[in-house]
Amino acid sequence: MKIVHFSEIPAKKFESESVKGVIGRVAIGKEDGATTFCMRIFQLEPGGYTPMHKHDWEHEIFIHEGVGEVLQGDDWVQVGPGTVVFIPPGEKHQIKNAGKSTLTFVCLIPSGPPEL
Repeated sequence: MKIVHFSEIPAKKFESESVKGVIGRVAIGKEDGATTFCMRIFQLEPGGYTPMHKHDWEHEIFIHEGVGEVLQGDDWVQVGPGTVVFIPPGEKHQIKNAGKSTLTFVCLIPSGPPEL
């Protein structure tokens, strides 16, 4: 069993031309003995965004705090605390922080793909 506050989990910062102001953590993954899912926690700084991408696995996302937008098709949909998002395999997606404070969300993926 693992019980820990997410802020105690080692963080990886992502900055490039396609991603800005993103901090990711593997909350529960292979190292914890998880064999079915990987739980990640991401924080996007104000003005931050994930890369626009797609892949062969689904995502389940829970917005914990902050205000953001999720690309759905060609439209940006506003999200905030309590919003859940399902991204099917093969669907292009991107998340951006649309607020003035940190956007924090939990993201579940199946085991197998890279955890971060």
